[in-house]
Amino acid sequence: MALTAEQIAEQKKQVEELLAGADKLGFAKNLFYGRFRADLLFPYPQLPPDQQRQSDTAAAQLQQFANEQIDAAKIDREACIPDAVVRGLGQLGVLGMTIPQAYGGLGFNQQQYLKCMEILGGHDSSVAVFVNAHQSIGCRALVLFGTPEQQARWLPGLIDGSQLAAFALTEPEAGSDAGGVQTTATPTEDGAAFLLNGIKHYITNGGIADVLTVMAKQPMPDGSEKVTAFLVTPDMPGFEVIEARAEKCGIRGTATGKMRFTNVRVPQENILGKPGRGLQAALSVLNYGRVTFGATCTGHAKACLRAMIDHAKKRVQFQQPLAGFELVQKKIAFAAAHTFAMEAATKQCAAFIDHGADDYMLETAILKVFATEHLWTIVNDTIQVWGGKGYFCDQPLERWMRDARINTIGEGANDVLKAFIAVVGCRGPGEYLKNLRDDLLGGRWSLGKLLGGLGAGAKLAAPWLAATPTVPVTHAELRPFADTLAGLVKQFGTTLPHVFLKLKDEAKFVQAQLVHERLADIAIDLYTASCTLARLDALLTTPAEADPFADLSAGRYFLKLAFRRIGERFAALEANDDEDTLAAAHAMLAKL
Repeated sequence: MALTAEQIAEQKKQVEELLAGADKLGFAKNLFYGRFRADLLFPYPQLPPDQQRQSDTAAAQLQQFANEQIDAAKIDREACIPDAVVRGLGQLGVLGMTIPQAYGGLGFNQQQYLKCMEILGGHDSSVAVFVNAHQSIGCRALVLFGTPEQQARWLPGLIDGSQLAAFALTEPEAGSDAGGVQTTATPTEDGAAFLLNGIKHYITNGGIADVLTVMAKQPMPDGSEKVTAFLVTPDMPGFEVIEARAEKCGIRGTATGKMRFTNVRVPQENILGKPGRGLQAALSVLNYGRVTFGATCTGHAKACLRAMIDHAKKRVQFQQPLAGFELVQKKIAFAAAHTFAMEAATKQCAAFIDHGADDYMLETAILKVFATEHLWTIVNDTIQVWGGKGYFCDQPLERWMRDARINTIGEGANDVLKAFIAVVGCRGPGEYLKNLRDDLLGGRWSLGKLLGGLGAGAKLAAPWLAATPTVPVTHAELRPFADTLAGLVKQFGTTLPHVFLKLKDEAKFVQAQLVHERLADIAIDLYTASCTLARLDALLTTPAEADPFADLSAGRYFLKLAFRRIGERFAALEANDDEDTLAAAHAMLAKL
């Protein structure tokens, strides 16, 4: 027997409710439903002419300042950014670019700001990370969550370099697991303040900052403990800098601090945002830090590409320049393709923020993972093209390698972010399918009845998919790419339910990190390919002849690489060596 009309109507209602919820989600989350939200991505974002001129002027001034005043090799060698550089950045407005004009900042939006961060990323990673920590997560917390009184008190001094900001989350027992914060905030008897106790470490600018956003656990009225953000200044009794400048592998110019809080009295008016909402504030701020990674990695990748091509043209081996060898050309092509995609995905994420989008946390996580992992490959390939010369300290490449390594760790380790992308992305479709499974197991419906009611050709796996989505490119030459992308997006939506059913229950899925990695990799390439396609469509309408990094062939090549990788990840969901991988790991864990 088929489903009754009432049962079919109930099933359709559930699907309609699911899709209504998906319409409120961001572009990346919709990919997990097999949906392509073209309205969120097309047309490719462009700044209004007046904002573009402002951005171009600021970028040109910063590039000149960097060339003349920022000695990256000296900063690395002496493990310190000179005060003159900090003052110069302040005078240019770089340290207050995104601070509202009402407080003396430039009031730049994210697209304008990130173009400048791209320049710093291509010149010196230490300075780029310093500015990112000060502005993208330090000042940003005040801009997003500060009261008018807090903003008026601190923001003006954070613009010219006379005062610096830091964001203190990481602890010995809390890194990517932000909820593991052990620093405590105990209310005083009179309720007028809190006493902070704990240790923070690996905090960029932490030991030299004038105001820090500190995350600490606060007892709540219901007996629970929740994380709250507090504004702390180093003049508060009990604040101690244990180490101002920790020695480290790369970005050596940054001051990475370790601080101890011993009964530091923080007044109630220094709570930033709402009590108990510190983790939400932290995640919001980290979105800005992660999108800045996209910009700085793009700048770094462009510097690598220039260096790779310059050396490949000059260096002659076997009677021809290195540029004539196909394996060198392959590395150049890979770098060009992924630099094109980095820039496209960064621009889209910045535009989501600028346009006030409600949901972009998966997009920023995807961008951070994509940009940092592929930059690492590009840096490594650049050294390979340079050969032995690139390994020595009289050249910048070995510094670039050391500087790039932290990127896959900072602001959320990439392994953690991949699990986050997969689990959060799968939540909506997974909840629907869990309810469907419960109905089947509970005997309300039988599988045969359900398939009969929906039609023999319908997908039990993804009933929300009525058809292959449309990818609306305007240029006919991109239509084959758009059609392939649309098919892969639909395949993603129809594949997920089979993954859920194979793992049988939610608990197994949450722990299946080898599966998470493949799903995240698919989502990452789907999103970056979508951004790349939108950028290509725009460039075919308005070419950017003066920009060598806006090459159409690089964008097209990226799409082919991404599509191939996606296909490989789909295949690996079914045919893989996961059991052997885990068996080998368990064996070694038991023996050593």
